Amino acid sequence: MWNRSKTRLWTTHLPRFTPLYLAFFLYHLTSTVSGGSPSPYTAVDNILLNCGSSGNSTALDGRTWVGDVHSKFSPLEQSQNQASLTASAVQQSPSAVQVPYATARLSLSAFTYMFPVTAGQIFIRLYFYPASYPNFDRSKALFSVKAGRFTLLSNFNASLTADADGDPGDAIFREYCVNIEEDQRLSIIFTPSVANAYVFINGIEILSMPPNLYYPPSDNEGLCFIGQQNLYHIDNDTTLEMVYRVNVGGRSISPSEDTGMFRGWSQDDNYFTPYTELFLPFNYTIQLKFTKIPAYTAPEEVYQTARTMGANKTINKSYNLTWEFPVDSGFYYLVRLHFCEFQPEIIQPHDRVFLIFIANQTAEEAADVIVWSGGNGVPVYRDYAVALFGKEGVKKMNLSIALQANRQNWETSYNNAILNGVEIFKVNTSNGSLAGPNPDPLPFAHRTVVPPTPPTKSKNYITNILAFVGGGVSGFVVLSILGYLIFRRRKNVKDSTETRNSSLPSDLCCYFSLAEIRAATNDFDDVLIVGVGGFGNVYKGYIDGGVNPVAIKRLTPGSHQGAHEFWTEIEMLSQLRHLHLVSLIGYCNDGNEMILVYDYMARGTLRDHLYNTDNPRLPWKQRLEICIGAAHALNYLHTGAKQTIIHRDVKTTNILLDEKWVAKVSDFGLSKVGPISMSKPHVSTMVKGSFRYLDPEYCRRQQLTEKSDVYSFGVVLCEVVCGRPPILRNAETAVGLARWARESYRNGKVEEMVDPSMKGEIRTRCLKKFVEIAMNCLLDNGIERPSMNDVVGGLEFVLQLQESADEDVGLDVAQVEVILGDEKALFPKSTLDDSDGMSSSSSGQVSSSNYSNSRVTIMSNREQSFASTSHDSGKLIFSGTEFSEIMDPSTSSR
Repeated sequence: MWNRSKTRLWTTHLPRFTPLYLAFFLYHLTSTVSGGSPSPYTAVDNILLNCGSSGNSTALDGRTWVGDVHSKFSPLEQSQNQASLTASAVQQSPSAVQVPYATARLSLSAFTYMFPVTAGQIFIRLYFYPASYPNFDRSKALFSVKAGRFTLLSNFNASLTADADGDPGDAIFREYCVNIEEDQRLSIIFTPSVANAYVFINGIEILSMPPNLYYPPSDNEGLCFIGQQNLYHIDNDTTLEMVYRVNVGGRSISPSEDTGMFRGWSQDDNYFTPYTELFLPFNYTIQLKFTKIPAYTAPEEVYQTARTMGANKTINKSYNLTWEFPVDSGFYYLVRLHFCEFQPEIIQPHDRVFLIFIANQTAEEAADVIVWSGGNGVPVYRDYAVALFGKEGVKKMNLSIALQANRQNWETSYNNAILNGVEIFKVNTSNGSLAGPNPDPLPFAHRTVVPPTPPTKSKNYITNILAFVGGGVSGFVVLSILGYLIFRRRKNVKDSTETRNSSLPSDLCCYFSLAEIRAATNDFDDVLIVGVGGFGNVYKGYIDGGVNPVAIKRLTPGSHQGAHEFWTEIEMLSQLRHLHLVSLIGYCNDGNEMILVYDYMARGTLRDHLYNTDNPRLPWKQRLEICIGAAHALNYLHTGAKQTIIHRDVKTTNILLDEKWVAKVSDFGLSKVGPISMSKPHVSTMVKGSFRYLDPEYCRRQQLTEKSDVYSFGVVLCEVVCGRPPILRNAETAVGLARWARESYRNGKVEEMVDPSMKGEIRTRCLKKFVEIAMNCLLDNGIERPSMNDVVGGLEFVLQLQESADEDVGLDVAQVEVILGDEKALFPKSTLDDSDGMSSSSSGQVSSSNYSNSRVTIMSNREQSFASTSHDSGKLIFSGTEFSEIMDPSTSSR
C-alpha cells in the first residue's frame, strides 16, 4: 500500500464498487458550492441543429438547439420532385433524451446542409435515432454521409448498428475532426445508398476546436509509428473519427463537464481486463499545473484519477494493465494516452518507469511520466500512430493497450505503471474515407426474423388457374415446352458438376438453383447474414416453403479463390454422415456463384461461447460434452470412414453447436485423404491451416498425418479450459496459447489456467486429467501424441470423474484385469503393489517391465471401463481412477 499519511483525500487500493463514487459526489458538491472554475476554452463556432424541428429547443444541459425547418440551415434538395420530410420519433427508448432525438429529417433522395464556419479545425457531431417513423421502416435506413470530399459514412445501416449493441432503442453518436481552409464552406451531404432506401438525421453539431488540439503544428516532425522505423504524419488535410474517449479509473464525464468542447468521457470498465484487485488512486486536492499542455486538453478530473498496479512488486511483475478496444479493421489509428503523476511518492525521475505496448507492439521501453512532464501534478499526453489490418473479411480487431511494470535492471523506486486517460481516433484512408463496415446482425436467438411465408391461394389465384386450364391444348403445349427447357437446363448443370466429380451421391447432396437460393435468403439480404469468413458470407435461409431454416455459405461471387475448397467440401461431406459432423444438404454452382447449404446451427460456433462475447459462459460439464462430441467426429474421420480423412483446420470456429448444444465439426475445405499404406504413414503436402492451431511437426516437414488434427484439437482443449483465444496479448509479443499452457503445466500452475468464470466448478482430479490430455495432444512429436480414439476415451473418463464428484460418489476400483499374452487374470487392486513384473507408483502409474503386448482394464464399482490402446506410440493409454498410463518397455526410457 502507498503511504496515505501525506494526504487525506486520496487512496490507492479500491475494489471495483467502493465509496470512490461517494468521493466523486463530495468533490463535485464542493465544486458546485464554490461556483466551480470557468471552462478554459470558448468555441468560436457553436452550431446546434435540431433536424426536423422548427423553432428553438432547450436540451437537458441547457444548450439551445435551432430547428432546420424554414431556417438559414434548411437543407438544399438535390431532387425537386422529392422534398425531405420531417417527423417525430416514435417508441423512444428511455435512454434517448428528448433533444435532438425527438424529431428527424427523412428523405428518399439526397440533400445537403451548408454551414458558414470560421477557418480552422472543427468538430462535426452527428446524432441518429433509428426509430420507426411514420411511413418509414427503420430497416430501410441505408445511406452515406460526406463532409466535403471526405466520406464519413458509407452504406450506413442505422438500425443494424443500433441492434448490434443489444438495445435497438439506443441513439447513435458519431464525432469527426475536420479542418476548414480559408474561404471554404462546410457542406454535409446525405445520400441514400440504394433505391427505396432513405436518409435520416436527428441532430448536427458544429463546434470549432482549439488549434493543434488533435492536429500537430505544421513544424511537427511526426508521431511515433508503432512497429515502424519511420514517423507518421497527420496534417490539416486529414480527417479523424473519434472512436473512444475514456477516463481511466474514474467516472463518466458528461459533455457539459468538459473543458468547453462538450466532449463526453466514458468509464474504462467495459474495456479494462480486470486482475485480482483493482487499484484506483485519485487525488482531488492536488493543484494541477498545465505547463506542458493547455488546460483545455482534458478535464482536470481525467488527470486526478487513474489506474495503477499497487505496491506489491512481485505481483506487479506477473501481469499487465491491459485494455482492449474493438475497432474497424483496415485503418490507421491515432492513440493518445493521458498521464499525470499525482501520488505524493512519485516526484523524481525514475521513481516509476514502465513499458507501454500498443497493438501487442512496444511503444515505450522506459515510460517515465516525471521525465515527460517535469514534475508531480503536471499533466502530459503522448500520441502514437498504429496500423490495424486484419485478414480479408475481418470487420473488427482489438486495439490493445498494455502497461507492464519494470522488469529490467533500471533503478526505479516503484515497479508499477499508471494511466489516466485514453483517446482513440480513426484516420481517413488515402481515398478520404472513414466509413467502416456495418456490424454483423445479432444471433437469431436474440432477435426475431420472420421467415418468408409461401403465397396464399387467393380468389384471383384460383380464377387465374381456371383460366389457364381453360386454355386447352395450347396451354398444355406451352407448359410442356417450358418444362422440357427447365429439365434440360437442370440436367446440363448437373452434367457440368458431374464432369467435375461423378461420384457425388445425388440422394445425399441436392442441387439448388440460384433462384431457389435467392428466394431462401430474400435475395441475399444483409439482415440474414449470420457469419463472415474467408470463404464469404454465411446467411440464414429458409427452404421448403419457408419452413426449414438452413445455413447458406456463399463464396464471394466471381472469385476463383476457394474453388478447390468448394469442391473438396462437397466431395467430403456428401459421403460422410455422423452425429457430430455438420450435414451438407446441397450446393449451387450457377454461373459465378458457388454456394453450400448446410443444416442450420442455432447456437453458432464454440468460440462464440468461450471469450470475447456477450453470450453467457458455458458451464464446465457442457464444455466437456461439446469436446467429447467433437472428438468423436474427428475419430470417425480418422478411423470410421472408408479412408482416413484428415480435417486440417480443427479450431473452435469450426465446431458448431445446434439448438440442443450438440457439437458438429464443420468446414472441410482443407481436408485431405490420409495415407493409404503403412509404408508411408503421412501425406506430403503444402502446409495449410489456421495459425496457432498448426501442428509444428507438419510445418517443419510438410508431412501431414492424423496426429496433426490431434495437435489442433489440443489447442481447442486449451481454449475450452482457459477461456482464452489461441493468441494471448498480455505480453511484449503475441504468445500462443499452446505455449503458455505448456509452460503453466510444467510449472505446476494448472489451477491458474482455468477460465475465471469456472473457478471452483471443476473438480481437481477432473481438471488434472483434462489438462494432461491436452498436453499430450500438444507434444511436439506426432508419434507421441495420443490417437483421437484415446482422446475420446480420456475425455469420457474426465466427464465421469466430474459427474461422480458432483454426486459425491467415488470410482472405488475393485479389481484390475491383466492380460499377459494369451493368459488373463483378475487381481485386487492392492495386489498390484510391488507384484511380479508390475508396480504401482505413488503417482498412480503402472509400468510393465516384461510384456510389450500386455493390456490392463480397470473394473470400477459401476462396471465402467475406459481402456484404449494406442498402437502408434507403443503406449497403452487408458483412463482410470488410479492408473493413467502403462508404458511399453521399448519406450519407457523416453
